[in-house]
Amino acid sequence: METLFQYSNKLISEVSVEFVRHAYNSINWNNRMLGVIGPRGVGKTTLLLQYIKNNLSLKETLYVTAEDFYFANNRLIDVASEFVKWGGKHLFIDEIHKYPDWSNELKLLYDYHPDLKIVFSGSSVLDIKKGSADLSRRAVMFYMQGLSFREYLAFAYQLRIRPYTLEEILANKLQLKDIPHPLPLFQEYLKKGYYPFAAEESFQIKLMQVVNQTLEVDIPSFANMNVSTGRKLKQLMAIVAESVPFKPNMSKIAELLSISRNNVGDYFLYMEEAGMIMQARNPTEGIRALGKVEKIYLENPNLVFSLANQHQDKGNLRETFFMNQLKVTHAITSSPIADFRVDGIDFEIGGKNKSGKQLSQSKNGYLVKDDIETGYLNTIPLWNFGFLY
Repeated sequence: METLFQYSNKLISEVSVEFVRHAYNSINWNNRMLGVIGPRGVGKTTLLLQYIKNNLSLKETLYVTAEDFYFANNRLIDVASEFVKWGGKHLFIDEIHKYPDWSNELKLLYDYHPDLKIVFSGSSVLDIKKGSADLSRRAVMFYMQGLSFREYLAFAYQLRIRPYTLEEILANKLQLKDIPHPLPLFQEYLKKGYYPFAAEESFQIKLMQVVNQTLEVDIPSFANMNVSTGRKLKQLMAIVAESVPFKPNMSKIAELLSISRNNVGDYFLYMEEAGMIMQARNPTEGIRALGKVEKIYLENPNLVFSLANQHQDKGNLRETFFMNQLKVTHAITSSPIADFRVDGIDFEIGGKNKSGKQLSQSKNGYLVKDDIETGYLNTIPLWNFGFLY
C-alpha cells in the first residue's frame, strides 16, 4: 500500500494544471461512482490527476492504474478495503478495463464501502460499455473525446475563449476580435490538434500507435477475433480513409476483404465505439431510430491527414470536422436535403465559393463555408463550430 501511495503522490505532484479540458467542469465529480471513458489518447489520465491536485487531500486520495504489476498478485477490493482503513475517501482507478472482472469488483466496492467515492477511467470503450451495463444503477458514465478547436487554441497558444452555444454560432456571435487570424491556426488544428499529445515531436508515431493498438488489440480482444481478422479491420480503416466520402456497400466490402457480409456492419460498429470512425445515419424516427448508415467518416481530421496519404479530400475533411465537433453536444444525422441535420436544422458544408442551392427546399438551413473568416446571414464559417465545447 505504501508503494501505491508513493506512486500516486508522485504522479499527482508532477501533473500540470495550467490547461484543463472543458470536460473538467462538465463532469459532476460528486457522484459516488463515476466512469470517464473515451478513445485512447484523449487525455483521461491527465484529467483525473488534475482534479485530484486541485481539489482533494493527498492523505485521503489514492490514484492507481489497473496496469500496475501490483494487481497481478493483489485484488482491487482488498486494496480498497485497506485504503479505507487508512482513512481513504477517494479512490481513482485508471485503465480499469485492464483488470479482470472489473465490473463485478466495482459493484462490490460500491456496496461494501458507502463512504468511498470511486472514479474509474478506461480507454477501450468497447469493454467499458460492456461492463458498464452491469453498473447501470451505480455508476454515472461520462464520455470524453479529443480537443476542440477552442481547446487547442488554449492548449497550444494560451488563447482563452469561452465556449459558444450552437444558437450563438448560428447568430454569428463569434467575432474576430476573439481570434484575429483563425484560418492558419484552423488548418494546423485539422492536421494535429485533436489529441493532447499534439505538441510532441513524435505526434505521428504516437497517433499510429493509438490506431494500431485499437484495431489490433482492443477490438479483437473484445469481439474474440483472431489476428487475421484484426488485420482486416486495418484494411477496412484504409478503405474509409481513402474514400471521399465513404458510402458503404456492404456486399462489395465483404467481397474485397473476403469476409461475411453480415460481419461488415458489426466491424463498423466496433470501430465506431472504439473512436476510430463516425457513421452518419439518416434521420429515421420511432422504432428504427438508429437509421440507415448513409456515410462513414474517420473519427477526426487528424486521422484523415495521417491515414489518407495522397487521397485527402477537402470536402471529406470539412464534413469530418463538422460532424466530430457537433456530435459532442448535439444529435447529428444525415440530411435528405443537405449534408447534415442537427435539431431540425439542415447544414450544407463547402468551400468559400459553395452555393446554397441545396438549401432551397429547407425550412431552416445554413451554409457552412471553409476558408472564410467571418459569417453573414445564414452563412457560417466552418471554424466557428470548433467552439462548441
